[in-house]
Amino acid sequence: MQQSPAFFEQLIVDLMVAMGYGGSHEDAAKRLGGTEDGGVDGVINEDRLGLDRIYVQAKRYASHVSVGRPDIQAFVGSLVGHGSSKGVFVTTSSFSTPAVEFVHHLSQRVILIDGATLADLMIEHGVGVRVSRAVEIKKIDLDFFDPG
Repeated sequence: MQQSPAFFEQLIVDLMVAMGYGGSHEDAAKRLGGTEDGGVDGVINEDRLGLDRIYVQAKRYASHVSVGRPDIQAFVGSLVGHGSSKGVFVTTSSFSTPAVEFVHHLSQRVILIDGATLADLMIEHGVGVRVSRAVEIKKIDLDFFDPG
């Protein structure tokens, strides 16, 4: 929450790339952001060839402020305007029940990622974290040696 909106938007794009979207080349993901962003903060090629695009909206809200249905509806309108059927809406807070229910009835595929899920994904995909210590303990696999 202490970082700039631009930092947060770039973090989301970096996370999507770390999750395997966009392939490995530089132009696979771009942070758009700003006042003329057309209602999206980033665009990511779903695959390395860029055959389909995923649009991203990122909202830094305090934990006590949830993202409501009007925010989701505006994002869906942006998807339609960009000719896309896939989007990811990420927030540092949570989503209201009407917002969650709204996405279940859409023809577009919109994934909602709340703050807790965002933190889990960042840890899982190594974005904004580093391993300080790893311990690996091996034991004999007795089933491997059992001829029967």
